[in-house]
Parts: sequence; C-alpha cells; structure tokens
Amino acid sequence: MWKTLHQLAAPPRLYQICGRLVPWLAAAGIIALATGWVRGFGFAPADYQQGESYRIMYLHVPAAIWSMGIYAAMAVAAFTGLVWQMKMASLAVAAMAPVGAVYTFIALVTGAAWGKPMWGTWWVWDARLTSELVLLFLYAGVIALWHAFDDRKMAGRAAGILVLVGVVNLPVIHYSVEWWNTLHQGSTRMQQSIDPAMRSPLRWAIAGFLLLFMTL
Repeated sequence: MWKTLHQLAAPPRLYQICGRLVPWLAAAGIIALATGWVRGFGFAPADYQQGESYRIMYLHVPAAIWSMGIYAAMAVAAFTGLVWQMKMASLAVAAMAPVGAVYTFIALVTGAAWGKPMWGTWWVWDARLTSELVLLFLYAGVIALWHAFDDRKMAGRAAGILVLVGVVNLPVIHYSVEWWNTLHQGSTRMQQSIDPAMRSPLRWAIAGFLLLFMTL
C-alpha cells in the first residue's frame, strides 16, 4: 500500500494525474458556482429578517467553510511531509496556502459587509471574526516561511511546523459562537429551518468553491 502511495506521489506521476483532472474540475467548479450564484442571487426568496442583505452568504459561507477546510488539508499534508518525508506533501502545503489565504480574505471582507447592516459597524473584535483573522495571519506566515529559505526541504519543514501549531485555531473558529457570547450568528447549517430555495443554491456554491480550490 505504502509503495503504491509513494509511486502515485512521485512528481511525474502526480503531475500527469492532476493535468488530466484539472480541466474537468475547473469546468465542474464553474458550473456549480454559476448554478449556486444564479439561483441564490437571482431567484432565492428574501429573508424575512435580513431582507436582501443575506444573499452575501453565497459568497461568505463557502469561503469561510473552505478557509478552514483548506487549512485542515494543509495540516494533513504537513504531518505527512514531516513524518514520512514526502516532498510532494510539502509542495502541497505551499500550493494550498495562497488559495486558503484568498478564501479567508473573502470570508473576512464579505463578513464585514454582511455585518454592517446587522451590527451597525464593519468590524468588531468578536471571537469568530478575530480567530478568522488569526487564520489569515497563519496563512500569511506559512507563505512567508516557504519563501524565506532557499533550501526547499528546510522551507517545507518550517512551514509544516507552523501549520501544525496553528491547527489549534480551527476548533476555536468553529466553536467560538458556542463557547463565548458573540455577535456572530450561529453556524449556517443545512437544516430544514432554512428555506430549500435558499439551502440548495448554498450547497451548489459550497461545492463550487471546493472544486475551484482543487483546480487551483
């Protein structure tokens, strides 16, 4: 099993597999995102409390979910690279970090835009917002460490250690609305309490963000 994994993780083989998948993933991501956004921004009903302003969730929620999901994937890759010395694992961390940083930035900006009409201000040092900002700094730190060393092995080790240290921030982000009294609303769950006309486009958008991440 390990021999097979090492063979698949060999750069020539992995690049060949990824090269074949990228066009299909890109097409699927664009279709999923377009479907979610057209239905969400154009046809989903207005929220009875937030009116039209809630529609920003079709940007905010997928970006926020995958800002954490990408970091979790980086942690797995970093652990693999540090323990089994797989070169492609360190390269995967370096490749995922910029995408994760962009998703986190989108989550923060759209969250601020969503919070303005709800809270009356663009930013509050809320537990959820602050921990998400820390996540952006962690992504920036990983990117900086990767480029700080000429030795790729040393760069991968340093970046991997930071990723594993920072993984403790993920449960803080996820459970902050439950652990502390925060202004941020509870997690957006795919429950029956959400109108199906709103829930379905959100799922498409979440899938689209995932597929585009896999493409990039």
